[in-house]
Amino acid sequence: MRYSAELAHGANNGLDIAVRLLESIKEQFPILSYADFYQLAGVVGVEITGGPEVPFHPGREDKPEPPPEGRLPDATKGSDHLRDVFGHMGLSDKDIVALSGGHTLGRCHKERSGFEGPWTANPLIFDNSYFKELLSGEKEGLLQLPSDKALLSDPIFRPYVDKYAADEDAFFADYSEAHLKLSELGFADA
Repeated sequence: MRYSAELAHGANNGLDIAVRLLESIKEQFPILSYADFYQLAGVVGVEITGGPEVPFHPGREDKPEPPPEGRLPDATKGSDHLRDVFGHMGLSDKDIVALSGGHTLGRCHKERSGFEGPWTANPLIFDNSYFKELLSGEKEGLLQLPSDKALLSDPIFRPYVDKYAADEDAFFADYSEAHLKLSELGFADA
């Protein structure tokens, strides 16, 4: 998120607020690359909200220009799209479902994404409630995106949803592994 062009990507709409808030912290650590800084912020965010420990390996170098737009999944699409996007990153079906569980944190804002609301009753706690809410069906005030619902209708994704709803430890272990994989994409190229 170092470049305004990247902040302008549709999938990043609204992240400028977080970037502004984090910039004063980043300024205190000029030796840390932006790439490492944002990865570390994500790891810390998961951990301080009750989620699993995610390994962090520093050493990323900032790229001279932002990545192209369109590398993130479209929330309005289904399982084939999720597999296409994440498959290009070398991520498995298990990784896709585990990473989707990150929706346990936060919310959507209509003016930024076209969608409104949190996925869970307590969007400041990292737990397996995202999967429990998916299985319990739509509820007023809680969000289920088309990409979330695809996890229920897909015969390969669905068993992971069931597993993670029943076993938070399994979700945490798989999430930590998937988060690490995602965070180290292109790391060797940095």
